Amino acid sequence: MGAVTIFLCGDVMTGRGVDQILPHPSDPRLHEPYVRDAREYVRLAEAANGPVPRPVSLSYIWGDALGELEHVAPRARVVNLETSVTRSDQHWPGKGIHYRMHPDNVRCLAAARIDVCALANNHVLDFGEAGLLETMDTLAGVGVRSAGAGRTLDEAREPAQVGLPGEGRLLVFAFGHESSGILPAWAATRTRAGLDVLPDLSEATARDILQRVHAGTPLTTSARSSSIGASSSSTAAATSSTTTRASPATSRFATISR
Repeated sequence: MGAVTIFLCGDVMTGRGVDQILPHPSDPRLHEPYVRDAREYVRLAEAANGPVPRPVSLSYIWGDALGELEHVAPRARVVNLETSVTRSDQHWPGKGIHYRMHPDNVRCLAAARIDVCALANNHVLDFGEAGLLETMDTLAGVGVRSAGAGRTLDEAREPAQVGLPGEGRLLVFAFGHESSGILPAWAATRTRAGLDVLPDLSEATARDILQRVHAGTPLTTSARSSSIGASSSSTAAATSSTTTRASPATSRFATISR
C-alpha cells in the first residue's frame, strides 16, 4: 500500500466581499458593528491592491492555488467552510459577525474540486437552522460532501466518505467546541439540526473520538480506510498507528503512508 496525499485547508470564507465579486452576490447588507455593507470590503481591497473585476470567474478566488493543486494532485481535497451558503436573511441575533454566500455561487468550490467541507465551525449557522440546511443541500447538489453538521445529532456525527479507487476510502470527521466561538444553541440534538459539538476537551472526550474513528477505520495492517477528524481548532489525520495534527489557519498537503 502506497502513500495517499490529501489537501487540507482551513477557514475558507466565501462571504462578504468575496461573495460580492462572484456572479451572484447576496444582499450586501451586513449586521456588524463597524461595516454595514459587504461591498466596503471590496473597496478596501481595491484601495490596497488595485481594481477587482466584477463579476469574476468562479475560479478567480483561488488564485495561484489551483495551479499548485494540479501540480501536487492530491487524492482528496478537504476544507473548513466558514460560511453559510444560503438565501436566508434571518441572521443569528446577538452574534457580531455573519458570513453568507449566495447558493448560486457554490460552484466556486467545485472549481477547486473540493471533495469535503467540514462544517463544525462558528459561522455555518450564522443564518440559523434554515441557513444550515440550505448549506448542506446546496453542497450536496454540486457533489461536495459535508461533515460535522446534520439534521440530527446522529447525522452530524456521521463522517463524510470519499472513495479512493484502488486505495479504499477516506472518512472525514468534523467536531467543534465552544472555545472556538460555537454557540451552545448550535449543538445538534436527537431532534434538532446543528453541529457535532464536543462537550469538553478532556481525555475522555478524546478517547470517545478515537473510538468513533476506529469504528469507521479498523486500525490493522490490512486496513484500507483512512480518516480525518477536523475541528475549528485542530485537524488530525489518522491511519494505522499514526496521527498528525495541523493548524487549520494554513493550507497544506498531508501525505499519509499506510
